[in-house]
Amino acid sequence: MTEWSEVLAGVTQSLGGGRDAGRARMLAAWDGAGPGEHAPRCVLAHYLADLEPALADEVAWDEVALREHAYLADDALAPVGIPSAAALAPSLHLNLGDGYRRQGRITEARRELEAAETTAHLLGDDGYGELLRGGIERLRARLDAGDD
Repeated sequence: MTEWSEVLAGVTQSLGGGRDAGRARMLAAWDGAGPGEHAPRCVLAHYLADLEPALADEVAWDEVALREHAYLADDALAPVGIPSAAALAPSLHLNLGDGYRRQGRITEARRELEAAETTAHLLGDDGYGELLRGGIERLRARLDAGDD
């Protein structure tokens, strides 16, 4: 069973400048997570995607994060300070949509953008919400301009 403390330690370490060590710690937490541990697997995959140097691996982790998210109860991420798992959906769709765009998979990118736009109302009126809404707008502009 994966402990949230290990998940958070890896995320914190990777964000704090220890990218490789944090990634290794998150991969170890991933290996310890059982297939039914959807909440930690969703969070780990979400952050591991950002640490991948290869686009294909980044997109693969983003796909895993979104698949795991589908199994979450709305309060499943409360232990890590995310009061509503549903509010994570716009970020997951945005990341996957941008990855698909960079791979040239425009139809899939548009599908994920639409899902991000549809779930954006779940975002708060705070800095994080504004950041994501801005990302959604930028992805829309890139796709509409054909900026693949």
